[in-house]
Amino acid sequence: MATPRRPKRFLTAEQKYDVFVRILTGQISQGAAATELGVDRTVITRIRTVARDGAIAALQASRPGKRSVSKAEQAEIVGLQAEVARLERTVVEQAIELAVLRGKSGWG
Repeated sequence: MATPRRPKRFLTAEQKYDVFVRILTGQISQGAAATELGVDRTVITRIRTVARDGAIAALQASRPGKRSVSKAEQAEIVGLQAEVARLERTVVEQAIELAVLRGKSGWG
């Protein structure tokens, strides 16, 4: 008979970061961290890999001086600027239409 699986344990970002720092500073081993958190050792290995890769990516993107804007942020800015321009045109059209309608009602 197979052993029943433990329910999945979801760790918060703070818990993951805390265990990563503790392992990095040598305060706890991977096995002890896995036991403490009630997860498999592969989860701890994955946390270390993701934290390392994330730190490297953040450091590569970091440049002294002006903050760089990611491509996703640039695309969002362009989309929002287009939306603002469209709304401005709509408001102008509605203002003209309103002026024309108010002008006609004064003739009656």
